[in-house]
Amino acid sequence: MIASSLTAVLRERASVQPNEPAFTYIDYDHNWDGVEETLSWSQMYRRVKNLAVALREVAAVGDRALILAPQSLEYIVSFLGAMEAGLIAVPMSTPMAGAHDERVNAVMNDAAPTVILTTSAVAAEVAPYAQAGAAGVVPTVIEVDRLDLDARSSGRLKRETLPETAYLQYTSGSTRTPAGVMVSNRNLTANFEQMMGGFYSDYDRVPPADSTVVSWLPFYHDMGLLLGVCAPILGGWRTIVISPLSFLARPARWMQLLGSYPHALTAAPNFAFDLAATRTSDDDLAGCDFGNVLSIMSGAERVHDVTVRRFAERFARFNLRAQVIRPSYGLAEATLYVATRTPGQPPLVANFEPEKLSAGHAERCGSGTPLISYGTPDSPLVRIVDPEQCTECPAGMIGEIWVHGENVSAGYWNKPEETEQTFGGRIVDAPAEVPAQQWLRTGDLGFISEGELFIIGRMKDLLIIRGRNHYPDDIEATVQVITRGRVAAVAVPDDATEALVVIAEIKKKGEDADAVAEYLRNVKGEVASAVSTAHGVSVADVVLVSAGSIPITTSGKTRRSACVVKYRDGSFTRVDAKVPVGQ
Repeated sequence: MIASSLTAVLRERASVQPNEPAFTYIDYDHNWDGVEETLSWSQMYRRVKNLAVALREVAAVGDRALILAPQSLEYIVSFLGAMEAGLIAVPMSTPMAGAHDERVNAVMNDAAPTVILTTSAVAAEVAPYAQAGAAGVVPTVIEVDRLDLDARSSGRLKRETLPETAYLQYTSGSTRTPAGVMVSNRNLTANFEQMMGGFYSDYDRVPPADSTVVSWLPFYHDMGLLLGVCAPILGGWRTIVISPLSFLARPARWMQLLGSYPHALTAAPNFAFDLAATRTSDDDLAGCDFGNVLSIMSGAERVHDVTVRRFAERFARFNLRAQVIRPSYGLAEATLYVATRTPGQPPLVANFEPEKLSAGHAERCGSGTPLISYGTPDSPLVRIVDPEQCTECPAGMIGEIWVHGENVSAGYWNKPEETEQTFGGRIVDAPAEVPAQQWLRTGDLGFISEGELFIIGRMKDLLIIRGRNHYPDDIEATVQVITRGRVAAVAVPDDATEALVVIAEIKKKGEDADAVAEYLRNVKGEVASAVSTAHGVSVADVVLVSAGSIPITTSGKTRRSACVVKYRDGSFTRVDAKVPVGQ
């Protein structure tokens, strides 16, 4: 059921399957055991339509509607209501409490919304941003939960030509000012078709009718929005949603829901798999059976083979099949999905010679740097390109990952130069069967080995130490085996060269101060030794910090550039103070 727009499909769902449950939100924030609220397809569309009618009274087609609301059914209604009204939705996180949120300011200035959609719970925090306005526009603030959206009819919605852009997906802004990716309805439907082909070719590209989406991912993130809102509407699946904080407070909730609904499909970043494996007890899983889980996608940050293996082994005795774990690659500029491996087999891990990787070549070996395969890209098209020469790289050579397809957006909102630089890639001397123009330059480094895609990391994060290339993701994966927490590997200027600094989150262990110091001393020594052995580079400093100390983006990615700043100005609170490396 693919119509001209996402809300047109929702309208069809409401007509064809009106009483079937569509979206369920479980509120654990106010009740530890959770309180469920469910909307059927007809109830959801009624709320969406009524909100759209109200929006037309204060905004025109093509205006931007900024969504600043907590994870809730109201957030979903706000996003879809804006699109139904012909406005361009701008999903965002709520402003940080007690502090001025520069990210919200940046998006306000860029998108210049005429409407802010929020809820009564956070209206007081949102109000100052509305008063500031942008480009001379003071937006109208609507508290969605205070509207009567369940009324049978609140007026007619005049059908008008929808804007080309359905919503703006703002990038996380880890290394730059946030930029709004202009996502169209065709981008959405094309990417959905590509995802179905990549993930469910063994189901003839159509998952079972009783499939259930389970998600805790934030709606303002591309993976959370596609998984938790857009894909369920396009696929006609029921969706069970909780908040990110509910997951972080008790990761077992995610696993319990996965084991309680038929043909569950879900997605999460790499760190969530570690949390679920280490913080879910057997008692938490009483009565859970993962035998019919459809797929568990790992994306948004590079997937580590140790994490995947640990997760699969932890839940195997509850009938979790390793082949449902699907390492996946994507990015907001491509709507979301780019590549995953053919279904039916466990994730593939291959080892590569570290010295050759540092020199820009990938050569398989018996033991070396382990990397996970993202499969053989088919749709969208993927090529590995020399970022300077703009020529296609041969198999085994590391280059920039370029993407071409209908899922690739038109560019960034109000940023023509950045749009041309990122979305206007041209392959020099491209073969006749390969498009020469309009390639998305992802900024990610990768290579093709034996027909399959492997990812190294971000070009901007590449570490060059004493003339050699090092990939921070690889170093971080080595360290995480020891510390079991988030890690940032960064290069810090040191006189005429750069030095490697490793920042690792860790829990202090020991019965007294001497025991804790001994434990931390051993960890620092193990980290320095492991990095030297595996990557052939000396660690100038190992900084051990408590959990939550490493700066991350709204999507959970490590902000390495911010880590450099914090290290240089001494603002990390070290738990290893006075504990030297390897002593």
